[in-house]
Amino acid sequence: MRTGEIVTLSLYFILMLGIGVYAWRKSTSDIDGYVLGGRSLGPGVTALSAGASDMSGWLMLGLPGAMFASGLSAAWIGIGLALGALANWMLVAPRLRERTVAVGDALTIPDYLGKRFPKGDVLRVVSSAVIIVFFTVYTASGLVAGGKLFDSALGQSYTIGLWVTAGVVVAYTLFGGFLAVSLTDFVQGVIMFFAMIIVPVVALQMAGGWDVSMDLVRSIDPSRLDWFEGVGLLGLISALAWGLGYFGQPHIIVRFMAIRSVADVPTARNIGMGWMLVTLVGALGTGFAGLAYMTAQGQTLSDPETIFIVLTKVLFNDWVSGFLLAAILAAIMSTISSQLLVSSSSITEDYYRRFFRREASQKELVLTGRLSVLAVALVAIFMARDPDSSVLSIVSNAWAGFGAAFGPLILLSLLWEGTTRNGALAGILSGAATVGVWIFAGLSDTLYEIVPGFAVSFAAIVIVSLMESNRVQARG
Repeated sequence: MRTGEIVTLSLYFILMLGIGVYAWRKSTSDIDGYVLGGRSLGPGVTALSAGASDMSGWLMLGLPGAMFASGLSAAWIGIGLALGALANWMLVAPRLRERTVAVGDALTIPDYLGKRFPKGDVLRVVSSAVIIVFFTVYTASGLVAGGKLFDSALGQSYTIGLWVTAGVVVAYTLFGGFLAVSLTDFVQGVIMFFAMIIVPVVALQMAGGWDVSMDLVRSIDPSRLDWFEGVGLLGLISALAWGLGYFGQPHIIVRFMAIRSVADVPTARNIGMGWMLVTLVGALGTGFAGLAYMTAQGQTLSDPETIFIVLTKVLFNDWVSGFLLAAILAAIMSTISSQLLVSSSSITEDYYRRFFRREASQKELVLTGRLSVLAVALVAIFMARDPDSSVLSIVSNAWAGFGAAFGPLILLSLLWEGTTRNGALAGILSGAATVGVWIFAGLSDTLYEIVPGFAVSFAAIVIVSLMESNRVQARG
């Protein structure tokens, strides 16, 4: 690791910890502040926090790698995500902010569902269990990514990278709670924003400019410039369907619950969508410019997902390289911290407070939240101790699992008053089960599992709710 990289990354870690201390002093005296930041987030922090916690290392590694390997056809996933994020801001954000207050100041998604429907404790328990289990796995995958970054890009051991990543994230999340997570997400989002502008622009220039880059890519394979190359109807539907996942991602939609007011939502939406469009285009541009640059240099790349790291190393001095590597860590850490806090919040609010200590003091609840962060983190570290852990194969499908289990329910609970508790339970269970069966049957290569999962969950909620409504009317 070069001197500039060491200094820059050290400053980045110090900044994250400093934000954690600030948040600890400002907002963690009660559970509302620890879990939801006192519902005081401004539109800018809300927008970039939602975006940064969403994208994770996929933005820096996965999407540029897909573009590098297959060309413009990889852009459809980005288009699907952008459309899904916009629909999430339009349909869910303002309604969820209002409804979570109206039902009795719900602090978590399971808390909202439990209060939204009569006799909702079973629904609360089921949804909390899904969140805790899958987010622990998600957290482990993020820690694996952090360990591998230290190993591949910084020349440090995987174990050191695992513990450094975990230590910094756990420290600011445990002490600073939701405000620390949101403020660090904001800073991390800014770092990611500039990184996704700098890398593709410089790489494009070094490859000889736009026209030369187009010729270089065309010389490899003209189909790389075809938006529909290798993308049939089902493939297109699968790519665009990634956007359906947004409605059911607890670590994203919880930001809508924490925004200062509904009046701030349009501003947050504009900031968030602007950030997202720039970073998605930058990620795709990194893959495209990276392919042109590597071709111009007569070089090949065994792992396309490392193109961002490779460009960072060869095009910039160690100080700028350190900043750009911090952007990858920012993408990874912002998602880990959000998942840790959502899991901790569910343990504290939806189990401990609800079923064991209804009269617990605010100080006790905050302490429980901190201990829960530590407990989830330790389990995730244990799962991540092996860089080749099979947990990674599970995580690749978690977006679909959350999207199918919670997405239709969140939408219908906000948009249709006819939704019932049993309909909600049927939706969660059938959506998750459909995704699992689809994956197990090996059908994911044909059609992304979120499509049947979302459809089945939506239908189950509507059918069961209508059946219950008809029974009630018949008895009346």
